[in-house]
Amino acid sequence: RTQKDGLPIANRLEPGKRPRSSMAPTIVMKDGKPELVVGSPGGSRIIGYVASAIIAHLDWDMNIQAALAYPHLVNRFGTYDVEEGTAATELAAPLEALGYKVNPRALTSGLHAIAITSDGLEGGADPRREGIALGN
Repeated sequence: RTQKDGLPIANRLEPGKRPRSSMAPTIVMKDGKPELVVGSPGGSRIIGYVASAIIAHLDWDMNIQAALAYPHLVNRFGTYDVEEGTAATELAAPLEALGYKVNPRALTSGLHAIAITSDGLEGGADPRREGIALGN
């Protein structure tokens, strides 16, 4: 479907068209079972937010809450956005030395995740936006 009420749908499928949002809700599987569920709002930065959280949790062994709160660096189309007010800004000069244009800015991701562990479920909510992980 490409139209609704005679108007084009913003994220319609069409050759050569870029979506307005990069929805990427992700379920990470291990041995055929879910290990991590993660997603975020954030338009074209969503893929970077989700990938960073997965790497921080699974590769760097951060607990899920710390992984979601980790400072953001996102490169979209050549410019590195670094999250202002965080340690990510310390990488601005080295990135510029490599030839990248760097843009310090607010990066309000809104990640939420559930890690499925041997001890049960571990939830996390991005401190940059509303939300909280609750459980018993």
